Formats: sequence, structure tokens, C-alpha cells
Amino acid sequence: MITPSPGPDGTAGPRRRRWLVLVAMLVAEIMDLLDASIVNVAGPDLERSLGAGSVGLQWVIGGYALTLGAGLVLGGRLGDRYGRRRMFLIGLASFTGSSLLCAVAPTIESLIAFRLLQGVAGAMLLPQGLGLLRENFSGPELTKVFAIFGPVLGLGGIVGPVLGGFLIEGDFFGLGWRSVFLVNLPIGIAALIVAATFVPRRAGDRTVRIDMTGAGLVVAACALLVLPLNQGQEAGWPLWTWLCMAASAFGFALFAVRQRQTAAAGREPLVTPGLLRKPAFTVGLGGIALFFGGLIGTQLVLTLYLQIGRHFTAGDAGLGNLPLAVGTAIGGAVSGAFLADRIGRKVLQIGPLVQLAGAALLWFELDGLDATSFSVRDIAPGVAVAGIGAGMVIAALFGFILAAVGDDEIGSASGVLSAVQAVGGSIGVAVFGSVFFARAETGDFTTGFQRALIVQAGLLAAFFAITFLLPGKARPEEEQHGITREPAAGDSDSRHLTV
Repeated sequence: MITPSPGPDGTAGPRRRRWLVLVAMLVAEIMDLLDASIVNVAGPDLERSLGAGSVGLQWVIGGYALTLGAGLVLGGRLGDRYGRRRMFLIGLASFTGSSLLCAVAPTIESLIAFRLLQGVAGAMLLPQGLGLLRENFSGPELTKVFAIFGPVLGLGGIVGPVLGGFLIEGDFFGLGWRSVFLVNLPIGIAALIVAATFVPRRAGDRTVRIDMTGAGLVVAACALLVLPLNQGQEAGWPLWTWLCMAASAFGFALFAVRQRQTAAAGREPLVTPGLLRKPAFTVGLGGIALFFGGLIGTQLVLTLYLQIGRHFTAGDAGLGNLPLAVGTAIGGAVSGAFLADRIGRKVLQIGPLVQLAGAALLWFELDGLDATSFSVRDIAPGVAVAGIGAGMVIAALFGFILAAVGDDEIGSASGVLSAVQAVGGSIGVAVFGSVFFARAETGDFTTGFQRALIVQAGLLAAFFAITFLLPGKARPEEEQHGITREPAAGDSDSRHLTV
């Protein structure tokens, strides 16, 4: 059983103190979600202000997700060794500081560098959140916390482009695109004060050894994959791009070997080697990369099409994402509330089929557009249907993949899934951005969007095939956060939570 977490003086912390811990965790998570998507609508402003071309924009958007995903597992291990509170505060301060650096960046190259740094800070910050919540809440309260956590984070992901568009179009104090980063300063400082004041101090376990070689292999392999995908289209796909991608595959293979060697030597690996020997889990990783790569990439192309192809303002382009956001919310609610429990794995097969139907409808909507009188209403049905299918998958996907792992592997597995999700999004930005800009450079924006839909259809077809290899039932929501339910002593009907 988990007892209420002690405060700095060793006594149980007041109830209000522990709920302020939840507030700090939510703020940190929402800042990450906003920064992953809020920059999508800043493309034209970045081009006018810093001379950002298509490749620069792809790096500004996808570079953050790249370093975030590459560092997530390492960030979790640093929290184990040095204490989650300490790493949370360091990560939050670094994230807030790097946001300021992004806001004052004088060139596109410096902005890209600061975005990469911001992703590193996020990788140190985010893995600590769930651990701190498990340390500070217990029993039914912990279940309630995660019931709050999920919907709030979902909302954070939805409002990113809308908020970004509002800030850029509002041009408050003449800041333009810089305001999408400056908004993190008051939020981050407030969260820092709350976390430093109310999160209880706990020492880390200095016996935990961190596999820095393994971490370096992950970073190198990710960089070798995303670099040619971002630069290849503009460079004409020279030999070095293909050599980099081959080296990336070799780097990931070396990482897997390193994890097995580390475990065999009695040291703690970054990733539990047993996970990589579970076929359902490994194909699930591929499924996550395919699905989120397609989803993030298509959302980016939608925004670029509205702004560059249809000359929407940043605010209108942000609002143009609402059909997708609303559809995703509807699909997620239906899937999470009852559909996944009733039909099991089939929800992961219905979801991509609905997405494909939405993509097909969107294709025909684009084909029949009037060049002189376009509005979001012309494409809203197809975008919304695609969003419904995406929401059905998002709400259930992690649960079905985690059903393939043991209870003692949940922490490691969740970290790996989150990392692959982030890196998959970065790859999606690179691939879909290249596909769209290849046609946009000739002024044919509609064909660029349609070609992106073809790529998404291929990814969804591959994802659909992978779903047949996943477990038939999902792991319950509370167990996805490392919580298991056991019968209480002396009462076969009552249950209590353990972590």
C-alpha cells in the first residue's frame, strides 16, 4: 500500500500540498504539448522575420520532438539516480530558460539550436511527472489524479495551434511569432515556485548507474535518421543521405545489443532487454511510429496548406485545425468510454479505416475546390472524419501495446513508447514537410496536400496490418501508470491500489 507522502519534515503532507503537486505536474506537461504544436502556425512569420525556408521550418518544428524523444528514457534514469524532484526542477528551469532563448533568437540557425536545447530540457522534465504523482498520491486519490491528468493533457494538445494563431495574429507588443515562446515564461516561473515550495524532497538512489553509452547511441541513431529526411529533398537525395539512414539502422541495432550486454553484466540498462524480445511490443513500437508520424505530419501539412496555399492568417489557420481537434476529441471519448472495452483490438482496426475514409473524402474535397472562394467549411467534413478515426486509436493504442509486457516492465515500456511517439512525430514532420514542399515550390499546393494524403494512406495501411499482432485486450488505464489492483485482505470483494 502507498501511504500519503511525507513532507520535508517526515510527516504526511497536507492534502492541499499534494494537490498543488498535481497542478505543477499538469502545467509542465501542458507546456510540452503546447510547444510541440504551437509553432506550426508560425511558418510565414518565421520566413518574413528570419528568412526561414522549408528546411528551417521543418527543423524548428521537428527538432524539438527529436531531442525530446531521444532523451526521454535517459531523463527517467536521471530521476531515479538524482531524485525526481531535483530533476523536475532542473528540467523546468531549463525549459523555461530555453523558451526565452527561442524568443530572442536572432537567426533561424540559432532558433533551431535553441529548439533542440528545449527538447533536451523537456526530456529531463517530463519523465519525472508520473513518478512524482505516484510518490504523492495513493489509493482512490491516485486513480482520480490520472482521471484528471489524461483529459487535461488531451486539451493541451488540441489548443496548441489555436493559441499559437491567436498570439501571432494578435502581435502583442509587436512580438509576432516570439510570443509563442515568451508565453512559457510566466507559466514556467509560476510552476517552478509551486514545485519548489510544495513537492516533497526525496533523495535519489545513487547506486543507480546510467548507461551513457546507450544514451549516446540512441541520440546518434535518431539524428542520423532525421537529418537526411529533413535535408534530402532540398539537396536532391545525394549518397550521404542514404548512408546516414543506413548508419541509423545500425545504431539502433547496436543500442539493442548494448542493452543486453549491460543487463548481462548485472548493471541497469536504459531499456529492459526483455521488452525487445516480445514480438507484440516491438511491432507495437513500429505501429506507434507509423501512426503518430502520419498524424503529426498531416496536421502540419494542413496548417501549411491553409497558410501558404490559401493565404490564411495565423489566427485563421489555427482555427482551421478545429475540425481535426473536435473530431479527435469525439473519437477519443467514444473509444475510451466504452468502445475499446467492448470490442477490444478491433477499435485499433476501425480507427485507421475511419481515418482512411476521412482522407479519401478530403482528397475529393480538395479536387472540387473553387480557387476563388475557399473556406475551412469546404474541407471540414473530411478533416473531422479523419480526426474521429485518429481519436479512436489515440485513446486505446498504448493500452493494447502495454498489455504485452509484464507488470515489472511497465515503467520502462511506457518510457520507450513515449520516446518512439516523439521521434515518430519528428520523422513525420520531415517526411510530410518534404512531400508538401516538393509541390508547393511550383505553386501546386493542392497536389502537395493530396500527395501527403497518399503517404498517410500508406502508413495507415501498414499500421492496420500491425494491429493484428497486438494483444486482443488492452491493459486497464490505471495499470498503464504502474498501478495494480489486488484483493484486500479479509474481503474478497473490496480492492485497493498498490504501486
